[in-house]
Amino acid sequence: MQIQVQSIHFKADQALIRFIEEKLRKLTLFHPGIQTADVYLRVDRDDERENKRVEVKLSLPGPDLHSGRRARSFEEATAEVVEALRRQLEKAQNKAA
Repeated sequence: MQIQVQSIHFKADQALIRFIEEKLRKLTLFHPGIQTADVYLRVDRDDERENKRVEVKLSLPGPDLHSGRRARSFEEATAEVVEALRRQLEKAQNKAA
């Protein structure tokens, strides 16, 4: 799986990028046909504490999957997005079976 991380209006450090890549690679256990993952990191400009946004689009054979979450940290938002995508992948696998 090819993973592309884009941080919008800031520079993401390597530790964060590695964390995101490790989490996303685990999704191949649920669907080995994942081709690419496009990750968008954004800091929302508002007064809320949960202003870190992570959005992920997975390209698969068939329809693409997408999920996005906001949290206090990018790591927390990434974990929530990966869990949501895992559920979507399991649902897609069950439909195909």
